[in-house]
Amino acid sequence: MTTLRLAIVGAGPAGIYAADIAKKAERGFDVSIDLFERLPAPYGLVRYGVAPDHPRIKGIIGALREVLDSGAVRLFGNVDFGTDITLADLQRHYHAVIFATGAIRDAPLDIPGIDLPGSYGAADVVSWYDGHPDVPRTWPLEAERIAVIGNGNVALDVARMLIKHPDDLMPTELPGNVEAGLRGSPARDVHVFGRRGPANVKFTPLELRELGEVRDVDMIVRDEDFDYDEQALTAIRANKQVMVMDRILQGWRKREVGEASRRLHLHWWARPVEILGDGKVEAIRWERTEPDGLGGARGTGEFREQAVEAVYRAVGYFGSPLPEVPFDEVRGVIPNHEGQVLDADGALVLGVYATGWIKRGPVGLIGHTKSDAMETIEHVLTDQGTWWSPEQPDEGSVDELLDSRGVRYTTVDGWHRLDQAEIAFGEPAGRARVKIVPRDEMLAAALGEPVR
Repeated sequence: MTTLRLAIVGAGPAGIYAADIAKKAERGFDVSIDLFERLPAPYGLVRYGVAPDHPRIKGIIGALREVLDSGAVRLFGNVDFGTDITLADLQRHYHAVIFATGAIRDAPLDIPGIDLPGSYGAADVVSWYDGHPDVPRTWPLEAERIAVIGNGNVALDVARMLIKHPDDLMPTELPGNVEAGLRGSPARDVHVFGRRGPANVKFTPLELRELGEVRDVDMIVRDEDFDYDEQALTAIRANKQVMVMDRILQGWRKREVGEASRRLHLHWWARPVEILGDGKVEAIRWERTEPDGLGGARGTGEFREQAVEAVYRAVGYFGSPLPEVPFDEVRGVIPNHEGQVLDADGALVLGVYATGWIKRGPVGLIGHTKSDAMETIEHVLTDQGTWWSPEQPDEGSVDELLDSRGVRYTTVDGWHRLDQAEIAFGEPAGRARVKIVPRDEMLAAALGEPVR
């Protein structure tokens, strides 16, 4: 019986779902799958892109763990594609590869002053407060007044983490270095800016409701933003999710304001046009917008300013190029047709596939990731005639290759050891876990070595 040797680069939800779907498919041949992950721990943005005070969202880890623990796939963590293992290596050991590397960079925002000191991408601060091992362990939290640009869940996460009292984050897996940073933060006012109105936001009701439950924070909304046009009223009547969010916001309009020690300001119909400052961020300038009747916004020519000392842009994620793999620099994705990778001339690159955000861009939730993986896997399994012809397809040859290069890779068992170490660090304080942040300490825990 033929055995398909399949490599998947990226052990986040996209990669793990693709592995699970491929393994369960019945095609008359066996499938042997190896997952390669550049970090010592799996789960991607579920571990490093979701705010630590969202344990319910992180529940998806349970489903991902079942796939890894099933024994149906092998995990090689702390293996960097392009250095530790190359495309030529994969062609030597596998019939095909799926890239599921996601999107971890911030999408650009092209306005004057966006590169001033004190202006940051949301993805970077999210990686910091989630304990990503590849970002600095300290963060410059020096601003009393902060602007967050964006009207999606990431914008709300960043705003909430920056304004929330650190004591209220202690039941979570917040790393120790992040706790220390947040305790030293002078933040008192966070302003969130969105270019469209309250009926057009990209939040989810859960995120919005949780925001309003943050202790000792006044929620400030402005009546001028709720002058709904017919399009907005129709959206509220026709979409239950929009209706629920409108109900939450209308409740905030009725709240008493002025007693809390911190304030979160929501600005709608506000299109940021410039970050102002002499050598550092000092203010944000925006144009007041209005409905265009089609669900969008148009400028009014009225400009306003808000004094701030820091700006975070949360306008979306963006993919990163991979060595020897085609890449669309405009869209931030690997060009493809239903997951089949295309070269610069639009021809199929045989044996190379993509799934998840690196395939379709940073849109959609977990359900989209599953259906996306199914589409890609269907092509992988039916493209048997165009698979690579590996010289060394046996499983042991991959271990030998990495060992010969001195790569300190982790496995599923190693991840269990790291997982248990983090849980043990949290137990004395009655916390579910405390993340280990430095890569060398993560590796030590995974490899059964002492952790400092």
